[in-house]
Amino acid sequence: MRKIALAWLLALSAGWAWAQAPVPLLWKVSDADNSLYLLGAFHMLKDTDYPLARSVDAAFADVQQLYFEVAPQELTDPTLSTRLMQAAARTDGKTLQQTVSPKTWQALQAYATKNNMPVAALQGLKPWFVGMLLTLVESQKLGLNPALGLDKHLMGRAAQAGKPAQGLETADAQMALLDGLGPTLQESYLQDTLREMGDFKGLLEALHTAWRQGDEPALVRMALAEMRDRYPALYEGLNVARNQAWLPKLEALLKDNSRDNILVVVGALHLVGNDGVVRMLAKRGYRVERVK
Repeated sequence: MRKIALAWLLALSAGWAWAQAPVPLLWKVSDADNSLYLLGAFHMLKDTDYPLARSVDAAFADVQQLYFEVAPQELTDPTLSTRLMQAAARTDGKTLQQTVSPKTWQALQAYATKNNMPVAALQGLKPWFVGMLLTLVESQKLGLNPALGLDKHLMGRAAQAGKPAQGLETADAQMALLDGLGPTLQESYLQDTLREMGDFKGLLEALHTAWRQGDEPALVRMALAEMRDRYPALYEGLNVARNQAWLPKLEALLKDNSRDNILVVVGALHLVGNDGVVRMLAKRGYRVERVK
């Protein structure tokens, strides 16, 4: 379940230095007339992940506009953090402790004590948000920087180059999806997040290595397969359903002969695997080629 956050927050461990650019998770998708690029991102990185591979730079130079999960202008909206906290806040008159099992609460208390976190400050929050908060806290301990995430990096480059950038969905839709998870799934997410805290660094190292190597099977095995097998409803809702919702938008871009070349940058886990966007487009008859 921690893969919910990691689908947005794939990141690397602290202190690593790399001699060469990452092998990109980059595909070119074409029909008879048009093509677009799909690039799998980590949403938090360090400066040691740059520069990017030449193929990514070439793809960026070849396009006239970009698409991200959420449009850059929405991510810089000053009201976004307020809307997020409104979605995360409990409105049922109950505390977090009253809505999770004693086992989950005890695990959260133990984590909070170990990390000097005031657990009382979490009482007014929903489990899905607390789980994501813990993931962010641990990632920041490893020195991860969202400003250096691949999507943020390319948003900045697009702005500098005067290339328009749009979103496949809205931040509000993302928040509504998480907020709409049932109580059982929300607690399961929090439980799994707490369980993974003991080896969080090791998990990120393994995922980051797989991402840097462009190793699609490893990412599927380590990140997607467990969520699919253990929490199929969550996998369908947070991964497959979003991929399917993006599909007609991507097809419309491919079919519109008036449009320029486009680079689509989304979380890497949305592209890989049998339920990933790449396979979905290939099954619909589009020509798909991996670009390294």
